[in-house]
Amino acid sequence: MLQDGARRSHRIDRVAKFHTPEIVFGPDALSEVGNAVAGLGLTRPLVVSDRHVAATPWLDRVLADLRRRGLTPAVYLDVTPNPRAAEVVAGHAAFRRHQADGLVAVGGGSVIDTAKAVAVLATNGGEILEYEGIDRAARALPPLVAVPSTAGSGADVSQFCVINDPHRRTKVTIVGRKLVPNVAVVDPVLVTTAPPEVIAQAGMDALTHSVEAFVSLARGRLTDALAVESLTGIWANLERLVHDPSDEQAAAEMSLASMRAGMAFTNAILGATHAMSHPVGGYCDAPHGTVNAVLLPHVIRYNAHVCADDFAELADAVGLSASGAPRTVADRLAGAVAELGSRVGMPSTLTPLGVESDLLDMLTDRALGDSCMLTNPRRPEHAEILDVYRQAL
Repeated sequence: MLQDGARRSHRIDRVAKFHTPEIVFGPDALSEVGNAVAGLGLTRPLVVSDRHVAATPWLDRVLADLRRRGLTPAVYLDVTPNPRAAEVVAGHAAFRRHQADGLVAVGGGSVIDTAKAVAVLATNGGEILEYEGIDRAARALPPLVAVPSTAGSGADVSQFCVINDPHRRTKVTIVGRKLVPNVAVVDPVLVTTAPPEVIAQAGMDALTHSVEAFVSLARGRLTDALAVESLTGIWANLERLVHDPSDEQAAAEMSLASMRAGMAFTNAILGATHAMSHPVGGYCDAPHGTVNAVLLPHVIRYNAHVCADDFAELADAVGLSASGAPRTVADRLAGAVAELGSRVGMPSTLTPLGVESDLLDMLTDRALGDSCMLTNPRRPEHAEILDVYRQAL
């Protein structure tokens, strides 16, 4: 099946760095948040979360643990899905009022991204949207402990931060190794309180991370191994967890898969699915994982022109038939991804999310300027990306 030897050789021959935070993983890992915060020397952390998490036991447990250790936390809760720049500004104001010396993020990707953005402003100043791109934050950030409450974003282990610019109605991608949290505390039990639709959206996001990391131009042997392990874990457990969020074993497997996918994509970066998803999410305020779920099958078929063997390897890893030419097997994988998305409640097109045909030129322009497009395996042309969007309508 592996016919493109030249493409594969770089995984062994290329020198690559691999960056990851300290990770505390497992049931009741939440009890280790205080140790992590104290170990970083913090005394006045700002705890960033949202209203949904505040209605669960998790935020109160974290705050009680911090106070029991003699620390003085403050709380910032005004974070929404697809967090806006104004929410970062308000979070930074809360950080300064509290004279905070670090941050704890308890929540999904939006919460963790907001905490990262607050950290950028805390030491670098300016406006958060000015940091769009790669390595724009020059100064070291205050310490951050990330505690994910969903299994999918990978924000707890990644160097990515995505913030919505409501004036341009687009998402701004901020990338840099300084944005990798110091410690990720991953307790799978937190995932069991997420609504089924959030579990589905987060899981399809993690699946997209796995697939895009595996075919990225910046991939390596470590990221490949993590991407495959993540994909197989999601394939076996996502549907199970969506149908029964109280299933702690499925939650543990999905949390592990999400973390593996995060470590894969933060080091290999991503591709056209994410580059195309960000402008849709920003303009239509659509859930990121849902947009990915719609776009990924179409992007697999688009990229299969240059890396069908890679997709065939992923198809084989999740138990799909490997018979036929690589492009045929890649198409089989794309179809199976779409079917999985449908089974967990994802739409089959972008139309229900608010995308209309007259938006596609604008969305294409924005997708081509997204940092994630730089590592897509196929060099994109405007007409090609426009056509992928049309196929997804």
